[in-house]
Amino acid sequence: MRLGGRIAAAMEILDVIERQNRPVKLAVREWGSAHRFAGSGDRAFISGLVMDALRRKQSLGHAMGEASPRALALGVVGRIWGMDVEALKEQLAVDPHSPDALTEAEIAAFARDISDAPAHILGDYPEWLAASMARAFGKTAAEEGAGMADRAPVDLRVNELKSEPEKALAAVQSKIPTARAGALARSCIRIPLDEATGKSPPADAIPAYGKGWVEVQDEGSQLAGLAAGVKPGDQVLDFCAGAGGKTLELAAMTGNTGQIHAWDHDWRRMKAIWPRLQRAGVRNVQVHDGPEEELAELEGRMDVVFVDAPCTGTGTWRRRPDAKWRVSESALNQRIEQQDEVLDNAAKYVKPGGRLVYVTCSILPEENGDRIEAFLGRERDFTPLKAREALIASGGLADGAADVLAACEMESGALQLTPHRSATDGFFIAVMERGN
Repeated sequence: MRLGGRIAAAMEILDVIERQNRPVKLAVREWGSAHRFAGSGDRAFISGLVMDALRRKQSLGHAMGEASPRALALGVVGRIWGMDVEALKEQLAVDPHSPDALTEAEIAAFARDISDAPAHILGDYPEWLAASMARAFGKTAAEEGAGMADRAPVDLRVNELKSEPEKALAAVQSKIPTARAGALARSCIRIPLDEATGKSPPADAIPAYGKGWVEVQDEGSQLAGLAAGVKPGDQVLDFCAGAGGKTLELAAMTGNTGQIHAWDHDWRRMKAIWPRLQRAGVRNVQVHDGPEEELAELEGRMDVVFVDAPCTGTGTWRRRPDAKWRVSESALNQRIEQQDEVLDNAAKYVKPGGRLVYVTCSILPEENGDRIEAFLGRERDFTPLKAREALIASGGLADGAADVLAACEMESGALQLTPHRSATDGFFIAVMERGN
């Protein structure tokens, strides 16, 4: 496919997403199934164009004068990717599958200065979240939002039950030479994705992945696991285990000793955990796929209870840009209720002197600091600890990481990671200890 046809395809997909409210990955996949002639390079280009259009929908719409599929797709090529206007006009002219020729207004919009636009425009987040973003980040809300609109790398976590960071990195680099050690977590391997039309390397195609040496896990998520401070022999409850990513990390931290109990309110989310446990060589995880009543014998016995709470997912906007335009105030309120309930339920399993770790992949204070403050008001026997100190004590940080995390530390001692601050997804990490 030529450039014009690729742009027209992106417009078609953006139109479907807008009219039918289709998730972007599903819409792209359906387009590919219906257009078998498109090669892998075409699909990667079109997908990258669609994703970048959604990442920067606010600022592109403001600059282009409208947020139509055409304006967004052309805006990405002309404003974000910076393609020469004359070259773009020529490419569109020679391809019969191109959209209509550029207008003078569109050409002018490619260079339009929008630096005086409101923060939610510059930061590419919904206007109704402006107050929340201002609470969270103050004068840097626009910069933080813009960081959430960037493309995300692929992060791997080295499974130290089967390999060592240096050995695993060498194995990954043999297949993907651009891979490098993570900047924050000692066991992280980062695969940059710098080209706008590049394609993320499939992790399951890397031999080290098949051997169980590495797992796909954002570096921020890896830090959240390290903050639990799990030690060999500990009794641990992963209370919202989902597909088991944090479960695997916690098991590795124990060296396959002690016991990790994995449970989730929605047992269907745990279906993927079984093959992952086997591939990783994990032997100390007990999966509980029944009602919470089955956990009764664990009450007051856990050294660590880890809560990866249900949330709006605002911290993952780099990877799921369509989600930020679908999040609603009612959905946020529903998540807040769930988070309070999850914290209250999880707390009863923590033994005296044990830890409760609360994590979200959110950047909204309503889901993060507000929830911890409310919980501590209800549960007087819990005391907040400094998450950064817990990470340092874990021994899992890379050199210099503690200094980076200092910029993420909140007054309460919790950490708010963001792409702008820590080059990770947006994770909130709070650590609390139960009194003896």
